[in-house]
Amino acid sequence: MDAMSRRATSRPTPCPCGRPEPYEECCGRLHRGEAAARTPEELMRSRYCAFAVRDEPYLLRTWHPATRPPLVEFDPALRWVGLEIEDTTEGTAFHTTGTVTFRARYTDGGRPDALHERSRFERLDGAWVYVDGTFID
Repeated sequence: MDAMSRRATSRPTPCPCGRPEPYEECCGRLHRGEAAARTPEELMRSRYCAFAVRDEPYLLRTWHPATRPPLVEFDPALRWVGLEIEDTTEGTAFHTTGTVTFRARYTDGGRPDALHERSRFERLDGAWVYVDGTFID
């Protein structure tokens, strides 16, 4: 089977955020600036995905200026392997704030672990941005 045939029959990998759509159609469009997150959960998923694909510009662009670090350093031994959304509050078109409680699974040097956090989001100039988070556990 030649490369063209393999490409035609292979299925795109689901997005790292946990949704079944391919990255290019899911979080990739947000990372490229073709769309904006409509809810804090969608922003949380796209930010998790940005950590998984190491997209520092997107992470900084979607971080509230009051809490944004000067840069994002990625640990080369860390690999993000799964996201579970546990709860959301507010965050509809009628809200200016929202929270997302999630568990992000990762391996660090091959050892499994998880980050459990309740993240706060705000609308800034009409767009959702990450403010900060509180660790759980």
